[in-house]
Amino acid sequence: MHQQQEEQFQPTPLDVLIIGAGLSGIGMARALTRRCPDKRYLILERRQAIGGTWDLFRYPGIRSDSDMYTLGYADKPWTGRKAIADGPDIKRYIEEAAEESGAVHNIRYGHRVLSASWDSEQALWTVRVQITDGTGQREEQLQARFIASCSGYYSYDEGYRPGFPDEASFAGQIIHPQAWPEGLDCRGKRVVVIGSGATAVTLVPALAREGAHVTMLQRSPSYVFARPQVDRLAQGMQKWLPLPLAYHLTRWKNVLLGSFFYRRARSRPEEASRYLLQLAQRQLGPDVDMRHFTPDYKPWDQRVCAVPDGDLFHMLRARQLEVVTDTIERFTPAGIQLSSGAELEADIIVTATGLKLTALGEVRLEVDGQPVNTGECLTYKGMMLSDVPNLIQVFGYTNASWTLKADLTCNYLARLLRYMDRRGLRVAVARRTPDVQEQPFIDFTSGYVQRAADILPKQGDQPAWRVHQSYLKDKLMIQYGELDDGVLRFQ
Repeated sequence: MHQQQEEQFQPTPLDVLIIGAGLSGIGMARALTRRCPDKRYLILERRQAIGGTWDLFRYPGIRSDSDMYTLGYADKPWTGRKAIADGPDIKRYIEEAAEESGAVHNIRYGHRVLSASWDSEQALWTVRVQITDGTGQREEQLQARFIASCSGYYSYDEGYRPGFPDEASFAGQIIHPQAWPEGLDCRGKRVVVIGSGATAVTLVPALAREGAHVTMLQRSPSYVFARPQVDRLAQGMQKWLPLPLAYHLTRWKNVLLGSFFYRRARSRPEEASRYLLQLAQRQLGPDVDMRHFTPDYKPWDQRVCAVPDGDLFHMLRARQLEVVTDTIERFTPAGIQLSSGAELEADIIVTATGLKLTALGEVRLEVDGQPVNTGECLTYKGMMLSDVPNLIQVFGYTNASWTLKADLTCNYLARLLRYMDRRGLRVAVARRTPDVQEQPFIDFTSGYVQRAADILPKQGDQPAWRVHQSYLKDKLMIQYGELDDGVLRFQ
């Protein structure tokens, strides 16, 4: 249980308002505590617990798809045995980080930020907050000099859920993984999981292990590769080296290997595709049809899915589950009618059809009374919005661990605050100039990204406005680059 919250906000403005108590929000609090101990901050969390994603998602098998040596914080070694960790273990790790840093005492639960309005004369944000507690709901306001948006990139209220013809006729349960019913017993049930992304390849083996008869129904295949759940080199180093050093070396090993494979895949996509398909074929054996794992796009046009120790492949090979590649004609009382004419019978249908992307946690922004349309903004260094003062957002990598970029962003804000304090500055804003040409924020063909194209900020064709998707480039630019670079303006 978390501690009793203060009934109202203090009247004086905060130095930093952090939105969200997940991996990014706690990371931001840790950076401020360590590097700017004099700064007053609060974390507003709409839910009733720490954890963000790792508190929200409760479906069977929930786990990371990145290794914990890079998904963990740079200054807090991961000590679990599994490199690909289970969701509850990740949540406990975040809770420990909040306790160790004292951030847990600055969290206000049940606080949803509705809007934020910037006043240039005062150099302050006025933030409207909806508070839900034992007495019901009410709204309050507070003021802050800086906002750090750490609420992720998708809607917590609902996942993406396409409509299917005649789905109301289905006699069983239809479930989205984001709203998994507590205590659902799938043993002996026929379960069809619609989807082929990270959630589907996580959920399907877990349901099969629980005793369900599982079919993964995909419209088109994804690249899937087996990754060791335990990093034996990391485990070995921890036996012989001090834990912080072993963690640091493992983190850099994984950063460099991941960067190498990604760059190689983008520069030589045909070679990368052959390599991934050969790995899958080796795991699947000769009796599984490889067309279920042969996408019609290049590696990293969409995210490449990892399966720990090849669990999905092994269960397919042992005929403990099934994969079907087809499109849905309609739902029937007994299951799903496919375009091929076949019918999949089901007691439960799981729509692992993706996330509904949002910008800034759906917080409405105004600058001097003018609404901010995030889809019309450029993103400065992947962290700030053009012409929006004193606001920083955490948006992690799509091709690597989220926390790598989050750590850089959190430390950047601490560095920026110290820089401004030394010079008596109150405002930092990235000013867009007419010569900067827009480009898509994320270079992905995935449906969930394309559906959100209008609300996501854009990147630009000049260095300060680029989203590199490269930890090495970002580390040089964000950690060591000049703060006063001619694009970021100060007052």
